Amino acid sequence: MTKKTGLFDVDFTLGTKELNSTIKGEKPIAVRYKSFSEALGTVINQMQVSGYRPRTIKDYKTIMMNFQKATAITYLEEITVDTIYSWLDSMRVVNQTKLTRLKVVKSFLGKCFDNGWLSMNFWKSINVKVDKKVKKGAKPNDIAILVSLIDKSTFIGLRDVTAILTMYKTGVRINTLGQLEENHIDFDNRVLALNGAILKNHQLLKLPIDDQLIQLFQVLIKQNRKIREYYGESNTNIFVSIKGTALNTKSTNNAISKQLTKYSKKFGLENINAHAIRRAYAKNLLDKGASIALISKALGHANLEVTTQYLDLDVEEVAKDLREYL
Repeated sequence: MTKKTGLFDVDFTLGTKELNSTIKGEKPIAVRYKSFSEALGTVINQMQVSGYRPRTIKDYKTIMMNFQKATAITYLEEITVDTIYSWLDSMRVVNQTKLTRLKVVKSFLGKCFDNGWLSMNFWKSINVKVDKKVKKGAKPNDIAILVSLIDKSTFIGLRDVTAILTMYKTGVRINTLGQLEENHIDFDNRVLALNGAILKNHQLLKLPIDDQLIQLFQVLIKQNRKIREYYGESNTNIFVSIKGTALNTKSTNNAISKQLTKYSKKFGLENINAHAIRRAYAKNLLDKGASIALISKALGHANLEVTTQYLDLDVEEVAKDLREYL
């Protein structure tokens, strides 16, 4: 058998100087690892510039600092799949809490990847199994009963009814509701023109409103101005306290949320809360023939998966609707 020569021979005569200089330590290649603390600081700054809410940033930072403390890492490169799973395993909390914290860590690593500090997105496959309990939307009939029972001749009653119908007919979140101002209502074009500053996804959104809401807004705005003038307040919020001050927009547990809880107990109505009313809005759109894509846009969701959870489609209902496409 003839021996093949040259094919697998390595010629060190070319580039030997460069190779040796590296080995001997002449101009060694400097490898700099990214500090975890430095990376976190930069990401937090990016979030602030992007308009994330202070509370979101605070929770984000707390979880990431706890992650660093629990794993004792110094550099980003030390984070591995095993590191993350060990961290999850060390928690003595329910899986839903683990999943929430894991999402923050994955979000952080994703930002590090986008910034070019990590070369692989190895964390994508890491997950925590959670049996998600589907939350039900409020029943339209219960909302109608609630609105009819509230005394609209009082300021609080008028404010609360307007808030309830605003959530039910536009689907806005309770935090967004608390930040609505007079300039967000376009009476001529009959829409709520919401800028990104008061929306969770930070994107412009226009939502149509009907004659009933327009009339309620007009009456409420007039009443608000009387109250603000009396107490010397100068805000232009649509929903204010009994003393004319703005509602607490940093918490979902604001004055209107508390009122909904009181009404639910007082009138014996189940599932009456801001989130349930928002889900009722989504289901109402679906029942009227709106596509899931359109509903998702109206709700300000980042993806359709979240929207489908909102709709809580019954198995029999799905089968019946699908039959029409056979």
